[in-house]
Amino acid sequence: MLKRLIQLFFILLGGTLGFVYIPKIILLLNLGSGIPNWIGSPFTGMVIGAVILALLTFWFVDSLADLIKSFEDRIIKAPVTDVVFGTIGLVFGLVIAFLIQLPLESLNIPGISTVLPIFVYVFLGYFFFQVGFKKRDELLNLFHLPTRSRDRKKDARPELQRPNGISPYKIFDTSVIIDGRIADICQTGFLEGTMVIPHFVLEELQHIADSSDVLKRNRGRRGLDILNKIQKDHSIHVDLYEGDYDDITEVDSKLVRLAKEVNGIVVTNDFNLNKVCEFQGVPVLNINDLANAVKPVVLPGEELRVQVIKDGKEQNQGVGYLDDGTMIVVEEGHRYIGKTIEVIITSVLQTSAGRMIFAKPKLLEKAL
Repeated sequence: MLKRLIQLFFILLGGTLGFVYIPKIILLLNLGSGIPNWIGSPFTGMVIGAVILALLTFWFVDSLADLIKSFEDRIIKAPVTDVVFGTIGLVFGLVIAFLIQLPLESLNIPGISTVLPIFVYVFLGYFFFQVGFKKRDELLNLFHLPTRSRDRKKDARPELQRPNGISPYKIFDTSVIIDGRIADICQTGFLEGTMVIPHFVLEELQHIADSSDVLKRNRGRRGLDILNKIQKDHSIHVDLYEGDYDDITEVDSKLVRLAKEVNGIVVTNDFNLNKVCEFQGVPVLNINDLANAVKPVVLPGEELRVQVIKDGKEQNQGVGYLDDGTMIVVEEGHRYIGKTIEVIITSVLQTSAGRMIFAKPKLLEKAL
């Protein structure tokens, strides 16, 4: 369909040019006396021009159609705000170019009066399109200023000021979606603002869900289920970012680039991505850090009730776990495997893998 429209456009263009210029060319070359009069007719010139350009389109119509489709794909993938502000900037530049063109036409300088306006239109249109496209965030903030000033007039109570007046975007990576805990965290309201799911993260998640490996496939499908759960919760504002970065292959690098462009915060549980974000100055929220922060604080001498599940690494040790997954090593706990007993905490050790609690059975303490 697009190719037919391009060919139709050039046929009409060729017919128009032929109608106007071919009779003049014939007259200029003094060919009118040796050929029939109907050949010099404007209508004959229209047919000749249309046929010539129709034949020429077969050489470049495919390349032109591919160029238009690639431009269309880039526009579709780009965020709506980018397109809107870029278009506003383009229109503003064309209006200024039109105002500049008016005095240029009155000069009547050969060459300048016809060529210079075209250059002005192209330059100012491109310049203001780039201004609108790259300054979209600052322009959006300008639209928020009147609203905040009116709200302050209505309610003089002090309030916490958010960065730039709005809550930063929370950008999810693939690992935090597959983890599953992010859905419960969102429902509690600890994450504020818009939760952004980039399209390239969704594609990676679909690729994992289609893997031939059973474990990967199950993890990918669980991630898709978590996304559906978050999206169906009306208390959570979820936005799918359609943009992509063709010059970057790694998903983690794309996440960092996106967070920089929109001043967002990356939400992850990936240790390596966490370090990359910190190195590049990108804000990051690691849900593993959150989980460690909200674990119950236990001190030596406190009593706990724990089920001894298995043997420890050392002789006569038993191992149990708290509800949050913290491992408890019970000295002389081998004899209590499979039983739930009361223990007394002797020490707490924080390691890179997490927190480890050492304890001994209360019954043994009483016996001593």
